[in-house]
Amino acid sequence: MLNQIPTLPNPDYFVQRFYLYMVVDQKVSRAVIQWKPELHLQRNIKLYQIKHDYFSRLLNQGSDARKESLCEHEMVQFWIDMALNDFPAKQAWEPENRVKKAWEHLTLYCEESCYRAASQVWKDSKYHCWEEYIFLARCLIYNTEKFQKILAKYDTRASSLHTYMTEVLRKTIKDEGVVAKFSKWRLLSKKSSKELSEALIRYGIFEPEISRFLFARKYFKQVYQINKIQNPANRSGQRWVEPDSNDFQEAARCYNGEKNLAIAPHQVAAGKKVTGEELQAWMEICIAALQKYPNSINPSISLEVLSASGREIEFVGVSHPSRHLEFEDSSLEPGNICKQTETVLITELLALNPDQQELLYLYYGLGWNQKEIAAKFAVTQSAIARRLQTIEKRLVNTLYTLKSPPQWVTSYVKTWLESSYETPKYTDLIHVVLVATIKKLDVKVKDLLHMYYGQKLDVNIICDRLGITLDEVTEYLQKTQYQLETALIQEIDVMLKKYLNIWLRKMCKHHISKPNQKQNILETIC
Repeated sequence: MLNQIPTLPNPDYFVQRFYLYMVVDQKVSRAVIQWKPELHLQRNIKLYQIKHDYFSRLLNQGSDARKESLCEHEMVQFWIDMALNDFPAKQAWEPENRVKKAWEHLTLYCEESCYRAASQVWKDSKYHCWEEYIFLARCLIYNTEKFQKILAKYDTRASSLHTYMTEVLRKTIKDEGVVAKFSKWRLLSKKSSKELSEALIRYGIFEPEISRFLFARKYFKQVYQINKIQNPANRSGQRWVEPDSNDFQEAARCYNGEKNLAIAPHQVAAGKKVTGEELQAWMEICIAALQKYPNSINPSISLEVLSASGREIEFVGVSHPSRHLEFEDSSLEPGNICKQTETVLITELLALNPDQQELLYLYYGLGWNQKEIAAKFAVTQSAIARRLQTIEKRLVNTLYTLKSPPQWVTSYVKTWLESSYETPKYTDLIHVVLVATIKKLDVKVKDLLHMYYGQKLDVNIICDRLGITLDEVTEYLQKTQYQLETALIQEIDVMLKKYLNIWLRKMCKHHISKPNQKQNILETIC
């Protein structure tokens, strides 16, 4: 813990306060606070300086300190009017998200208030490090809803925004800084999963441990809440008391009892059962990570967590199948696959008869439904459906010629089980499919996979633990790998069909853009 809070340097010019934020530069013997620009907000300031007459006048009032203070006050009011009231009326050159940017300018302007408030509280009570006080202040201004309520009560005639926000933040973090609230068990219980995950990453903990720590923390919180927080036997002022071994044992039982349920992350299900002592060690690591987490007040990660609270991890959707498939042949890398895909599909379209070409043009290009096409061709709707299926199947089979899945899926699944079973990549659709398939397996089979691919135990030990023979272990592993291969091939079929559907619509609609040219669809495509 530092004995002295670093000095906050003054920006060179007042307008910089609207696009600079604080970072800590750890020197050899001491920490130094510096300003760093948020580039998109810096560009926004320049835009208004060039395009907005009133804004430009504020920045050209000279270097007199008194004038600068007045201009700064008026610029604060300018962004407040825009943020709270969307005033003045939007001009054509202004960004569509100008209100959001106005809030961001005001938020960064209050960075200095965070520092001032934290300094005042820290000088009065050095129970906790000054970085934690700054972190608590930032939690308030980077919460848009709370920040809006605070600014709505601000009277520009009564004081400067700096004075007003410093006092609001001082009171807030002073209340948050009550000694009891800095209990490490409160810290562990109150921090969000997103913050804990970020803290663990900074602390050097990665998957699969992160998922297991988060899952364990969930059950520890439940047990701790019932046994300690809500326990009437605890005296007032001792709310965040030290948990005992029974609490950790109970939390471990909950963890082990639900690790194989569908709600459990794959990394948890893939791991072994834990003891109370192991779970306690995990919680201590989480606490250490959280205690270190606010020490870097650089918002590149921690403030993203604050501003994006509640947002879950986004999974990558289905796009070009070659982006999600791994190929052993260097000639079939994603870039080459894209070119080859285009070539083989167009070649296959050239081989279609005129009726089939017209059917594709009407269905994918003009958007006719099957009933309308059936009336034109004087056949039944089911006949049109069969013709479309025949063409689509033919084109899908053509895509398979690039790299037939059955030839590489077996090798892929085997490699994945051996290297990535515990830490799948959720941005990879193939991994997602394999994890989803594993979740549907019988509990006994999942236990077998955990021990064989997760813990990498000797087969004889696995036989003893599960009470099965060596032949049964081999049979279960072979059957499971076959299930994964089947699920993967089915998903590849879906991916290819979705890609083909998008490709056909794009190519056929390209024909519509040239309606006066009497040429068939393939001439247009080529």
